[in-house]
Amino acid sequence: MDYIGEPKKIVVLGGDGFVGWPTALHLSEKGHEVIIVDNLSRRNIDNELECESLTPIQPIGIRLKAWKEVSGKTIRFVRMDVALEYDQLVQLLAKEKPTTVIHFAEQRAAPYSMKTSKHKRYTVNNNVNATNNILCAIIDSRLDIHLVHLGTMGVYGYNTVGIKIPEGYLQVDIPLKQDEADNGVDVAKHEDPAASKQTHVGMEIYYPPRPGSVYHMTKVLDAQMFEYFNRNDRVRITDLHQGIVWGTNTPETAKDERLVNRFDYDGDYGTVLNRLLMQAAIGHPLTVYGTGGQTRAFIHVRDSVRCIEIAVTNPPPADSRVLIFNQMTECHRVRDLAQLVSSLTNVPIENTENPRNEAAENGLDVENAKFLALGLKPTKLDEGLLTEVIQIAKKYSNRCKLDRIMPTSFWLNNKQPKSA
Repeated sequence: MDYIGEPKKIVVLGGDGFVGWPTALHLSEKGHEVIIVDNLSRRNIDNELECESLTPIQPIGIRLKAWKEVSGKTIRFVRMDVALEYDQLVQLLAKEKPTTVIHFAEQRAAPYSMKTSKHKRYTVNNNVNATNNILCAIIDSRLDIHLVHLGTMGVYGYNTVGIKIPEGYLQVDIPLKQDEADNGVDVAKHEDPAASKQTHVGMEIYYPPRPGSVYHMTKVLDAQMFEYFNRNDRVRITDLHQGIVWGTNTPETAKDERLVNRFDYDGDYGTVLNRLLMQAAIGHPLTVYGTGGQTRAFIHVRDSVRCIEIAVTNPPPADSRVLIFNQMTECHRVRDLAQLVSSLTNVPIENTENPRNEAAENGLDVENAKFLALGLKPTKLDEGLLTEVIQIAKKYSNRCKLDRIMPTSFWLNNKQPKSA
């Protein structure tokens, strides 16, 4: 899955994070020129939560030096807060003239966004301002920059709807007003005379959003900004609605221990499957929220970086609407995942109260034909890959803080701690 044509110059905003870091290395390995821009806020959140990645994450300078040593390639780093330092962002784009900007520069955890009012406000301020600043900076740079944004499947919501969720857009038929229908409104020039007596107008709209947290709400707001700036200013945009990421390493991060990717296991940042695998590694009961009947979309981190590469090398035409991909490979019910991990490790399952305000059970069926058509070969969940993640968790199990495993963020006010 190599790039087609000339190497690109790519600015990776949020390139020190869980998906941003392996993406930056993967694109560098493929021959693209990569510049990481990050304010290192995720490292500061580690300090706030008093819980670091299970895997030891080296300072960014050591990470980049290690990559140069093992690959012979250079990734540059610029420390910047794109939500606050607008002028510096515009200057960077004007100076570097990137072909592509990848936007990971958002607070990415739903539980963290629900922790207190302070965390809700921070998530909105950071995420929405970052996206608005990036879009405005692209316009002010007067460059034809392709923006690739990492969104979330969570914008669609997790209620059973009985249809396969499309990739961003939904075809709908809207009834005409009765007087217009009676008069045969000429909505378009039709060759078929019967069409002159139309009673409905067909159109494609954004799939109706139903965010399940403040974090997911900011991704919905992102999508609305993308639609506007694309329509008004013709900014080329690809929005990737990503499922829950599992796994830790990619071929690039596995080249040297100093390059290892994050492995979050705590109640705020630990994604569900990684959290279960870590618990299995240390013999902690596998904690399942509620009935475990929540069905979610998943993607291995290796596929996540491959999808982003596909998006980068297949930009939409200049006059195209926002291009939306569902970046996922399979759907699973949480209790089924827990049972699979339990059968592999003999660690028991323990149901606990669900900290979220969500349906106890839901179905989920998702369309992902676009990435498959462009050559993605999905990494499906299997016992070998699960065991690989468990072995990584066992290797670093001495770094686990047992009192950080259970959730500390709750969706409903009567369970929330009082904000300072």
